[in-house]
Amino acid sequence: MKLKYLNQIASNLQIPKSNPDSYRGQNPTKYYLAHVRIGIWYLLFGILITSCGGDSDNTTNSGDKTIFIYNQPNAVTSLDPAFARSQTNIWAIDHMYNGLVQLDEDLDVQPAIAKTWAIAEDGLTYTFNLRDDVYFHDNECFADGKGRKVVASDVVYSFNRILDKTVNSPGAWIFKDRVADSEPFKAIDDNTFQIKLKRPFRPILGILSMQYCSVIPKEAIDKYGKAFRANPVGTGAFKFTKWLENQALLLAKNEKYFEAGLPKVDAVRVNFMSDRNTAYLELMNGNLDFISGLESSYADELLTETGELKPEHAGKLQYQKSPYLNSEYLGINMDFTGKRADSPLRHKKVRQALNYGFDRAKMLQTLRNGVARPATSGFTPAGLPSFDVSKVKGYDYNPSEAAKLLAEAGYPNGKGMPEIELRTNSDYLDICQFIARQWEDLGVKTKIELMQSATLRELMSKGEADFFRASWIADYPDAENFMTLFYSKNPAPPNYTRFKNVGFDKLYETALNENNDAKRYDMYQQMDKIVVEEAPVIFLYYDETARFFRANVNGITDNAINLLSVKKIVKE
Repeated sequence: MKLKYLNQIASNLQIPKSNPDSYRGQNPTKYYLAHVRIGIWYLLFGILITSCGGDSDNTTNSGDKTIFIYNQPNAVTSLDPAFARSQTNIWAIDHMYNGLVQLDEDLDVQPAIAKTWAIAEDGLTYTFNLRDDVYFHDNECFADGKGRKVVASDVVYSFNRILDKTVNSPGAWIFKDRVADSEPFKAIDDNTFQIKLKRPFRPILGILSMQYCSVIPKEAIDKYGKAFRANPVGTGAFKFTKWLENQALLLAKNEKYFEAGLPKVDAVRVNFMSDRNTAYLELMNGNLDFISGLESSYADELLTETGELKPEHAGKLQYQKSPYLNSEYLGINMDFTGKRADSPLRHKKVRQALNYGFDRAKMLQTLRNGVARPATSGFTPAGLPSFDVSKVKGYDYNPSEAAKLLAEAGYPNGKGMPEIELRTNSDYLDICQFIARQWEDLGVKTKIELMQSATLRELMSKGEADFFRASWIADYPDAENFMTLFYSKNPAPPNYTRFKNVGFDKLYETALNENNDAKRYDMYQQMDKIVVEEAPVIFLYYDETARFFRANVNGITDNAINLLSVKKIVKE
């Protein structure tokens, strides 16, 4: 059966294309029919990958296939690497594309399309030698429909496209003010690519592992234009089959993949069920192989109070928890002018008192079943090589010290201290309420204002949010990406707190030019100590991933960037 006929078959059935969740509780008939459409597509997809040999759309002529099925609560918005901004897009793009380099489970940079690389002594020029066995997926964009070999000019084109203002890629920042102004990307020959920097920047290799830096063929952009978002052509372990927007993404094994022995499964199906509880039930019923994230509605069904998988699920489910490069915090606008001139938060001792004034460990055990680590060692999260609890001492729960600091700031037992207003979204309301109740024991009154995430981000960017709940997820695995939030020359984002400190800025600028990892890590730790002392944020917790998958699934590796590497998964 030809792949191009599948859409015609489903369309002839005249079944709604909308996400079933959009009809939940409103139109039962359309809700049902939308699910029927998805079911029909799954059936057709199964027929596709098990159909007889000789058809150019087939992955193999064997009928014994394995399909790995997982859910993402947020739908994919684009399959174009230039728009690999959200986790959902990143995961999907990672399945279908490769970059020059990739990260292993320990966040060390490993070869991908590039087999080796060299760094010039001045740290400004990186030269990559490419493999000669990497091919783009077969696609109609190529003259004969067969994918051609990747060459260095493809890397040049892909990277220049990220910076192309007409593309308007949200990933343009990764190269902005970092690469040379003149010919930053160069193909020395078909197998040699070179990137030149304005100044030394050691984390550049981590940046090149980001999905923004996936290599694509110019022929695909020439053929599809903006429609490339739904017609991806990559080199990855899986090739594109079908995308039902807001419903499902279907991928098939790339038999020509260059990493020996990979992938292990024959196909991947990604569901987009926004209702996490529904996804949980699908996992328990065996209709999903994997879900990521912990929802309060089913947390107690899966985990004990101490954060362990409940014994009754042994032999049915597996649970994986690991550090996630995400620091959760309450941010304080440090521009104490105008209406903020009389804010109690202008006092450093008040900010420090608030940091001492709540029990992070109890908060996480009570509200997150222990899935996260108390942020008691600065802003840099656990999971990064520069993280060191012995070198950076943060805040623990110490109500007596908090009371002492409040009194020294002129607010004994909170007397005379104006009410502080904390802005958050609904996802973190329980966290903020927990903290506010414990601050109340110190005499500190907190008003919690609930608002939409987009509205809150806009206020934070404009400097109109005085006190706000926020988080920072690593763009690449280096502490510089977290310290950038406090560099005074940065706008908001990322410097939502408007933090300014001369000593911090000097360390930050020095670290950017340091190629010695040990020396750079020491500077990161010194910067973190300044952040702890000045307390422009209330440190909450270092996030952790919570992954649940069926007992017959193996090869799911944990990593601190929360990337799902499907190519290594085995489904028995």
